[in-house]
Amino acid sequence: MYMALDIGPKSVAEFKDVLKDAKLVVWNGPMGVFEMPNYAEGTLEIGKFLGTLSNATTIVGGGDSTAAVQQLGVGDQLTHISTGGGASLEYLEGKTLPGIAAISDK
Repeated sequence: MYMALDIGPKSVAEFKDVLKDAKLVVWNGPMGVFEMPNYAEGTLEIGKFLGTLSNATTIVGGGDSTAAVQQLGVGDQLTHISTGGGASLEYLEGKTLPGIAAISDK
């Protein structure tokens, strides 16, 4: 049995090729088992690349992706970072989040 634990250099290159002209990037979740240094390279490469996209709105959601961009020091080069990955996805789906609903009721 084999396990895919990270993306390789060809996948990193393909992601960069697609992302280079993007106007909006929503990134939720690492590219591999980021918590293990041997399998963090794909996540770190994509995180660094997102920091170079000056013409795109870049949104990062989720604890592991947030940790990656903070570790790389590119957090200030991104448009928005949220530790709430699941909540971010639900918000993008159009669901009402309980915290926002509570504020809206006031």
